[in-house]
Amino acid sequence: MATEGGGGMYPNGNENYLVAAMPPPGFYVLEYLIGYKADKLIDNSGDQIPLDFKVNVAAAATRLIWVTDQQLMGGQLALHVIAPILNVDVTVAERNQTQTGLGDMVLGAGLGYHASDKLHYVFAIDINTPTGSYDKNRLANLGRNYWNIEPLAAVSYIQKEGVNADLKVMYDFNGRNKETNYTSGQELHADYALGWGFGNGWVVGIGGFAYRQITDDTVNGSTVSNNLGQALSIGPTLKYDNGKGFFLTAKIEKEFAVRNRAEGSSIKVKFNIPF
Repeated sequence: MATEGGGGMYPNGNENYLVAAMPPPGFYVLEYLIGYKADKLIDNSGDQIPLDFKVNVAAAATRLIWVTDQQLMGGQLALHVIAPILNVDVTVAERNQTQTGLGDMVLGAGLGYHASDKLHYVFAIDINTPTGSYDKNRLANLGRNYWNIEPLAAVSYIQKEGVNADLKVMYDFNGRNKETNYTSGQELHADYALGWGFGNGWVVGIGGFAYRQITDDTVNGSTVSNNLGQALSIGPTLKYDNGKGFFLTAKIEKEFAVRNRAEGSSIKVKFNIPF
């Protein structure tokens, strides 16, 4: 499977509306709830591998954001940390394992810009840390067991009534898993959302992600050929904003055009906790 175990540091499709709308200086808490399931493994030709395979992941990730008063290169400096709690259940053939606990935490810094009251953008860099439990002999792991650096850019176009559009583009540089001597290839991926605002706090539309592995994996110094991963997803999205500091986004997405990875579907919810 492309990238080690067919997975990656970032949960593709994680973001939705308001991805680049950095709020005023202050302290903020966002909560992400994710449910993902897959029962197909897809090969390099796009065909299903004949193997009894199932994976179910439930995640609750808390994101703490500090938007500072500091201006840097014309942008507002923000720092954040994400702590995901995971339940991972994997079945392959007649083997089944389940693990629950802390996953790989994320540390990051970004600069937010407001081109107008509608157009907002962010440039940032995230560092994914190997804090999740890992054992190369387990089916189910809570972490990837390597460091990852992920520069990113995001843009949001926001209206109470009319078109709403969001895009977050990321590029992953993966470190080496020291237990397996495996280095996953570099990855380019993007989350997107496109919807229509009805003027009453509600936005409804579509969203998903696009993913493509750019460079080959290596193991023990040798290239793993014909193994680049790819996937697309799409599904319905919505946003509700009460105009008083609370908002919620949600979407359901189905993966397709998959290569060298698991193919599945997910539901994702994001909401903020105002203080």
